[in-house]
Amino acid sequence: MPKQKTHRGSAKRFKRTGNGGLKRHHAKTSHMFANKSQKQKRKLRKSTMVSSSDMKRIRQQLAKW
Repeated sequence: MPKQKTHRGSAKRFKRTGNGGLKRHHAKTSHMFANKSQKQKRKLRKSTMVSSSDMKRIRQQLAKW
């Protein structure tokens, strides 16, 4: 059976942390900033962790990790 390949789209979107978690960026950060509050825009700048319910699915896409 051939090796499972890494999903390249996922590899570009998620980074691994030192403790084995996955880091991701927020959505809704490309346009329409006039409709968002300054607080919302400030919070969207920071990265966050992938939720535990999505971890298994994303780890399978990142087969090499």
